[in-house]
Amino acid sequence: MVLAMIAVHQECDYDAVACELHRRLARGNARRLTPRGPDAPCQRHGEQDLLAWQRRFLAEERAHIARQAAQAPTTTREFLAWFSALREKGPGQGDPLFPWLAEHATMMDMRWFLGQEAAGEAGFDDLVALAQVKLPARPKLEMARNYWDEMGRGQQEGMHGGLLDHLVQHLDLPVAIETTVWPALALGNLMVALATERDHAYHAIGALGVIELTAPGRVVQVAAGLRRLGIAARERRYFDLHAVLDVKHSQAWNSEVIAPLVDQDPRIATWIAEGALMRLSAGARCFASYRSALRQLP
Repeated sequence: MVLAMIAVHQECDYDAVACELHRRLARGNARRLTPRGPDAPCQRHGEQDLLAWQRRFLAEERAHIARQAAQAPTTTREFLAWFSALREKGPGQGDPLFPWLAEHATMMDMRWFLGQEAAGEAGFDDLVALAQVKLPARPKLEMARNYWDEMGRGQQEGMHGGLLDHLVQHLDLPVAIETTVWPALALGNLMVALATERDHAYHAIGALGVIELTAPGRVVQVAAGLRRLGIAARERRYFDLHAVLDVKHSQAWNSEVIAPLVDQDPRIATWIAEGALMRLSAGARCFASYRSALRQLP
């Protein structure tokens, strides 16, 4: 059924088809990654079709940025400079959505935005855990340190995912696949695909690293908007924390994860570049969709 929809998507409304496919993939990923016992009812109907479409989705996203990624240098020092420059020059950077959220969004606007973000959130902690499998010791150790921070350094009340959940509960946000714009679902689906498809392991490293690189500039503006709207420090802690901590994470990710991998094999630089650009391009598409839905920005 999924492959049949793909075959005719050129003749249909692309957004409608993409929405249905990404909703199916998001539900399928949730089922596939949820722990279950061996006696659980089989829920694998259509899974192979979904995974086949996931691979096609990855191929299309990769092709979209291939020319730009090919321009990235493959020597370590030069590549790190290119990668770091994505903070200012990468797709979606400086999007007007975020100053608007900081300065003008109403509580209704902010609640809608946060609901979309929460629904598309793939879970950075799980993505890091999946991506680090069988990597060399030095990158693995840095990813372990990153994961430990995500886990609140062993304290449940400090777990980053829990901090976001707390804000969702405090604001009573409606978080559901059915009410989420497809680019937000596509963003989450992309990250799950990169982390679980081992032939895209280095792409996952690039995508995760560029999140750490670029997130602080966005989350500080979301935090400012929440503060302006009267949301207390405890409820906005998820955003306040990442505005500071991700700067340190990015520096360590570049030096301890990316650098040794590129030292090991210069080809990895291109794959990391592709992953970073795939993630940034998906984010830019997502921001444009948010602006369109909010009808406040060009």
